[in-house]
Amino acid sequence: MTEHTRRNVLRGGLAATAAGVAAPALGAAPAEAAGPAAPPPPASEVGRGDPRFPSLASRGYNRRFVGDPDHVWVVGTTEDVVRAVQRAVDTGRRVAVRGGGHGFEGFVGDPAVRVVIDTSAMTGVYYDARRRAFAVEAGALLGDVYRRLYLGWGVTIPAGWCPTVGAGGHVPGGGFGPLSRTMGLAVDHLHAVEVVVVGRDGRARSVVATSGASDPHRDLWWAHTGGGGGTFGVATRYWFRTPDALGDDPSGMLPAPPSTALTFSVDWDWSRLDKAAFERLVRNHGTWVERNSAPGSPAAALYSELQLTRPAAGTIGMIGQVAAVAGTPAAERLLDGHIAAISEGVPVTPVRKARNQPWLAAALAGSPGDPGPRYRLKVKSAYLRRRLTDRQIGVLHHHLTRTDYDHPGAILSLYTFGGRVNAARPDATAAPHRDTVMKMFFINGWEDAADDARHITYTREVYRDLYADTGGVPSAGDGAFINYPDTDLADPALNGGAPWHVLYFRDNYPRLQRIKARWDPRDVFRHALSVRPA
Repeated sequence: MTEHTRRNVLRGGLAATAAGVAAPALGAAPAEAAGPAAPPPPASEVGRGDPRFPSLASRGYNRRFVGDPDHVWVVGTTEDVVRAVQRAVDTGRRVAVRGGGHGFEGFVGDPAVRVVIDTSAMTGVYYDARRRAFAVEAGALLGDVYRRLYLGWGVTIPAGWCPTVGAGGHVPGGGFGPLSRTMGLAVDHLHAVEVVVVGRDGRARSVVATSGASDPHRDLWWAHTGGGGGTFGVATRYWFRTPDALGDDPSGMLPAPPSTALTFSVDWDWSRLDKAAFERLVRNHGTWVERNSAPGSPAAALYSELQLTRPAAGTIGMIGQVAAVAGTPAAERLLDGHIAAISEGVPVTPVRKARNQPWLAAALAGSPGDPGPRYRLKVKSAYLRRRLTDRQIGVLHHHLTRTDYDHPGAILSLYTFGGRVNAARPDATAAPHRDTVMKMFFINGWEDAADDARHITYTREVYRDLYADTGGVPSAGDGAFINYPDTDLADPALNGGAPWHVLYFRDNYPRLQRIKARWDPRDVFRHALSVRPA
């Protein structure tokens, strides 16, 4: 894999902050006010004989999984979704939902799925005066959300860095991105959600659930603040409003992004890094993150991703952004301090590239580099409450430099996390990881199906050895990120530690199970990592 391809695989990895599956609910809801200006397209039931079918059936991000459903519903309204779900239930067909299509596992491409509901035509983003909140339909891509919110009202939500991710699956997994260290998760600003659910009577209907303490449907809202997509129903629309927002001015309903962003990349020459230097660099990075990830930390304005690659890639890289106020040198100083701390005692001079941009331009550009073509992928994740141990850093060096595996497409990235994210209680939302300082994302990408076993085995070996002290998976206290789904965690042969649902949901899982039993009692919406009914 070329260096360009390697970086493209990584960029796509960050994009998967949006598991490409939507989520569920129950109860009837009135029509909402102030829809999008353009009329939605008519609903289409696209079968195998339709020329659109190949594109729709294969629209997923991970080329290991290409579905072959009986048909794909292209929907434009919540009512369309209700009809599509009802048809699937009436005919006994397994149903799945696709939003942006960035899911890493085969939840939509599962051979058992006979009906796919594609929400990509549901792209409305508008202010709903009735709810004093901004409505975002499930098919809206993050880039469009950022553009419309900012140009219209000067506000944003702290969601993912890849502009082509869809809101539908991104939000119920929690949603995080470069602004999360200063603004929290996207779901910390989620006010309401509209969901199509199926009751015990087998009837599909829509319901709006809000964060209001007196709302009888509040538990369904809570489930969509980190419970993952594809479990409770089909989320068709979200409303965002910061909890303490007052008044009726739309520009005060959500946070304002910084006026500029300092986007940067840093590279360390792999050929000049021996084992001790590699270990020092990774240790320094972890120490900086531990010291600069508390809520309110001035360094929370900096978001970075340290990319640990194999030597064939040429460099160990870091990319990121610093939120900045135009005309101030604070961002440059913060970045310089970050690089200096990571490089202390490392006998390699890093190559730094940075440029100031208007915030919206940086948000629409996404993480540096184009996402590129799609590959066959395997991913793994972990939250970290402290830096990697010296043993773990040694394990990484061993696997990245071992000579019996020559593929350069494996990249383990360490994302800065914490900050404002950690200001919330673990049970305030379904996303429980509110005491972490880093998020780990391990992705391996390749092109030939004949190489699947070799690359998947390597990825599993690295993860297993990294967490050898806790059964081959992260500890229950650290956990994993549901929007980077990994079905290996539900396989007893590969997980000798904490159960998968503890890793993803910690102590919130029993509550999610009760919500699942209430809103999807027939388990219509399910996949390998969906919440199981209580």
